[in-house]
Amino acid sequence: MPRFFLPILLNLFISSLFAQNLSTKIAPELRAAIQRGESPDVLVIFREKADISQAKQLPSKSAKAQFVFQTLQQTAARSQKNALELVRQSGAAANSLFLVNAISLVKAPGNLLQRIAELPEVSSISADPWVKFDGPVEQNSFTTTSQDRNGVEWGVAKIQAPEVWAQGYTGQGITVGGADTGYDWGHPAILKKYRGYTGNQHDYNWHDAIHDLNPLNNDTSGNPGVNPCGLNSQAPCDDNSHGTHTMGTMTGDDEAGNMIGVAPGAQWVGCRNMERGWGKPSTYLECFQWFLAPTDLGGQNPDPDKAPHVINNSWYCPEVEGCTDLSVNELIHVAVVNLKESGVVVVVSNGNAGPACASTFGPPAYFEESFSIGSTRHDDLISPYSNRGPVKIDGSDRIKPNVSAPGQDVRSSVPGGNYANYSGTSMAGPHVAGLVALVISARPEIAGFVDDIEDIVEQTAVYLSDTLDCDNNLGTARPNHAFGWGRVDALGAVQAALEWEAPVNSANVLLQPEVSVSPNPASDAVWFQFDYLKGETTLEILNQEGKQILLQQWQAQGRESRRIDLARQPAGVYFWKLKSESGVTGGKLVVRGR
Repeated sequence: MPRFFLPILLNLFISSLFAQNLSTKIAPELRAAIQRGESPDVLVIFREKADISQAKQLPSKSAKAQFVFQTLQQTAARSQKNALELVRQSGAAANSLFLVNAISLVKAPGNLLQRIAELPEVSSISADPWVKFDGPVEQNSFTTTSQDRNGVEWGVAKIQAPEVWAQGYTGQGITVGGADTGYDWGHPAILKKYRGYTGNQHDYNWHDAIHDLNPLNNDTSGNPGVNPCGLNSQAPCDDNSHGTHTMGTMTGDDEAGNMIGVAPGAQWVGCRNMERGWGKPSTYLECFQWFLAPTDLGGQNPDPDKAPHVINNSWYCPEVEGCTDLSVNELIHVAVVNLKESGVVVVVSNGNAGPACASTFGPPAYFEESFSIGSTRHDDLISPYSNRGPVKIDGSDRIKPNVSAPGQDVRSSVPGGNYANYSGTSMAGPHVAGLVALVISARPEIAGFVDDIEDIVEQTAVYLSDTLDCDNNLGTARPNHAFGWGRVDALGAVQAALEWEAPVNSANVLLQPEVSVSPNPASDAVWFQFDYLKGETTLEILNQEGKQILLQQWQAQGRESRRIDLARQPAGVYFWKLKSESGVTGGKLVVRGR
């Protein structure tokens, strides 16, 4: 045998042996891909689950959001440390999804996945497939800004939004979020509604979760320019039209006759989660995470106080289109649950695979925690494409949708300053997201009490019946598997919200203190920013020998800042300790030479 064949055969033998011994934590389709020599996109899922159950007992949306954000970040930091170090050593790119305690990897080599799978804290490694989004069922009646200016759109009028406006509630002070194909923020109907409109400020108001071109679009050049928005867009952009249409229904009004939005006084923020109609679980999850704690354009400095009150999700990922891995479905489920616990209402379109019973089968629509929306026509009949319950995929037989809203032949904004009529549950969901904005603007204290908001929307919906019985649920029942609790009514919901009483908080739940130290390293002085302090509080600074160089004690409550003078301290490493009734924490402080 020629000598140069030996290394080749040896490598083939080692590769074969490696492939045969891949961890069973790695999904079968990924093991097959690795055996073919491929480097797949994956989601690494960790075992530890954050306990955020106390969030329900907190008294405000801000408190809930801060607690959930802090707890999820701390859990992910513990769980993901070793895996992220392996990724760093390999030179691969990773995105930490602390919202669900997972990380996404692009083109991950098999040897790296095997090393990660061997970590005891890792639960499983699943595929992160690109999934085709079908969009509206119908797109027709395209119009320009100079045509068909017909005042209030039929769906907006049908749910009695103008009657709510007449009472002075237009969504003012409320932020709605949208995860979609992107948004043409320059469209006259939604331009001034964008939270970043003043000063063209996109930090905390826009995020692009599209970092790669989808290979299934067959772009041979690999040039990001083939996408009209490119990748990692630094300003809102729509590479389709679907997102702009949905945002118009939530907030749109060009003040020139196109009154297309349910909550024209609300502001909006957005996240692109699809690349020309293709999304994948990691892009969906990245947008969900951004809505929990929006970041600057660099993805840094997350701030849960800037989270929207309600988010619209006019997309779903059916099993037949790639979401076949139930562990990935569960990640999307966890994202919805955690957002809801943080005080965000998660509105989801129920899908367009009707009219058969049990046609609600795609995440996130089928989850108990998702507020799923069916589609109705002008005459209050159910749209023929609107998915029906019961939910069979998880064996729950739960009723879906929760409620229904106008979704057929809906006129709204599309890119380029134009308007068009679309049909689908994608058009119904934004009516409900806008309605939620009206409810919270009428009763700001209800913000964050998601269950109460959803109950109000359900209980005030207009009862509608269907001729189709599904399992043991009659079409005449309330709720039923066609309309849910009925077609939503903004006026009724706002009137109920005005009578709402905040629940009594019987639990004394304390948030662990958070501390930021800046600058660090420092020279002459340093600022300590404290959050979640309570009662008697002590700040102590020690040198490397453990000798105390500073001690401050005071009565604290909530958030405050303190300036510490370091001018007399020599250069070196110091340690600080904070003790408050809400908890104990500490860290390192570096003093530079002067």
